Amino acid sequence: MQVFRSAFTTPPLRGTSPEDGTATQNNPEIVPSRFDIAEFARDYQLTVDLTEVLGLLQQLTEKVDDTLLAVGSESMSGSLLVYDYVKTAARRSPGLKSVADQLGDRFKALRRRRTKADDMAA
Repeated sequence: MQVFRSAFTTPPLRGTSPEDGTATQNNPEIVPSRFDIAEFARDYQLTVDLTEVLGLLQQLTEKVDDTLLAVGSESMSGSLLVYDYVKTAARRSPGLKSVADQLGDRFKALRRRRTKADDMAA
């Protein structure tokens, strides 16, 4: 498995440090014989590696979240344009009035939700 190095190279704050491994490897007599120094070293390295992976995933999550926000905004702008087109067409084509009314109700509901959310945030 290839581990990609990132800006997240500090040891994880999970209760272990490189000094723990160095102390046990250089002085194996300080720990009981049943203590598996090699296993401890593997666990520590896995913690470091997973911390780096977590950092990369957090960066990716932020980028996906930013993209979702931008695409959602573009989608909402498109929806408003469609609503305007439907309202305009409904003036000439009575069959579209019900569609325009449904879209209008949906946008009114969205505005009410936003107003409530803004009020709660304040």
